[in-house]
Amino acid sequence: MGSIRARVDNKLLFFDFRFGGQRCREQTMLQDSPANRKRLQKALDKIEEQISAGVFDYAATFPASKQLSKFQPTGGPAPATPPHSNGVGSAAIALPATPTFADFTKQWLVEHQIEWRRSHIKILRSTLDKHLIPEFGDKQVGRITKAEVLAFRAKLAELPGRVREKLSNKRINGILAPLRQILDDAGEAHGFISPITNLKPLKIRKADVQPFTLDEVQKLLSTVRVDYRDYFTVRFFTGMRTGECHGLKWKYVDFENRLILIRETFVLGEDEYTKTDSSQRDIQMTQVVYEALKRQHAATAGLSAYVFCNAEGQPLDNKNFSERVWYPILRHLGYESRRPYQMRHTAATLWLASGEAPEWIARQLGHASTEMLFRVYSRFVPNLTRQDGSAIDRLLATRFSCGRSGPEPAPAAANDAPQPAQPPPPAELKLAA
Repeated sequence: MGSIRARVDNKLLFFDFRFGGQRCREQTMLQDSPANRKRLQKALDKIEEQISAGVFDYAATFPASKQLSKFQPTGGPAPATPPHSNGVGSAAIALPATPTFADFTKQWLVEHQIEWRRSHIKILRSTLDKHLIPEFGDKQVGRITKAEVLAFRAKLAELPGRVREKLSNKRINGILAPLRQILDDAGEAHGFISPITNLKPLKIRKADVQPFTLDEVQKLLSTVRVDYRDYFTVRFFTGMRTGECHGLKWKYVDFENRLILIRETFVLGEDEYTKTDSSQRDIQMTQVVYEALKRQHAATAGLSAYVFCNAEGQPLDNKNFSERVWYPILRHLGYESRRPYQMRHTAATLWLASGEAPEWIARQLGHASTEMLFRVYSRFVPNLTRQDGSAIDRLLATRFSCGRSGPEPAPAAANDAPQPAQPPPPAELKLAA
């Protein structure tokens, strides 16, 4: 009975089995992990099935093996090139015919789309139709190699992006992510190892937050066209995400309790469930937000179910808002160009600067914990984490200003006799203190 084992020196997995009366060990390039062991075990099971049936071809299965000469069939040389290599080093497992990438993906979508939101399905279909199907559609899913995937990734890196000259690493990772999922599932279904199991995503540069100052917010509110002033006010002082604000309906605005109930988000032209479960929340209205929503109610409540809408009563379109309102006003005021999402970051930093409790702010923003506040926003308010040294400075100042460094004496009891005054310390002790 064969087994999957790991080398002691580098933790790489290898096959260990018997064939032709000899013990055979074949190295792979896969690191030891439960997932990799599971994949290799499936391949080993297939090998042992072929050995039992008397049809195992060592040369076709391990074409680069050093043991190949031991099992060379009489009367012919070993094949010069392997019929298939699946990217696991010398363990190139011979595979039966598999469906084409296009056919497998079609069935894969049917089986998994119940797990996804409609907006995700739209993005996924766009990625498949525009990139993955044209590249891999006619290939057998079990014959796609790592070299082909790497060549495809290099080709993506040369395509033009919507904002930049070329596609960003984030977008390329977004295209390769469903390819990885499809090949993983195909490998489990048809008994082969995905060629990109260990292919790491491209590194993405961390995006810095660029919130507006309160003065800049006031300047924006006084400059923006009147029909968008209340929209800006709500975005800047509630921290709502773009989809949450565009999908906000009047039935979720509780004027009596001064709450905004976040229950839906508007994505790709449809109402959807919020980004996460923690995004389901109740935002408290400040006075300025309450007044802005009252004015907005008078303007749109009779026109649409949505709080912020266009002339036809439909939700605002993010692209149209960005191109016709947001970026033009930034250029007009001479402000650095930044995404509308920075309004959410602005709300967070203003709350922190005003001294609100981090737990309360996290709930307002729909975060599951305060981790992001301390990781992303704390540099805008140093006293939030006491990293400016002011706390210890104040403590030492209160202690050493009285010439003492030890603990305060306990207060005298009411019936204690008054103590005589102590003589002043010598001059040298005063200096030491």
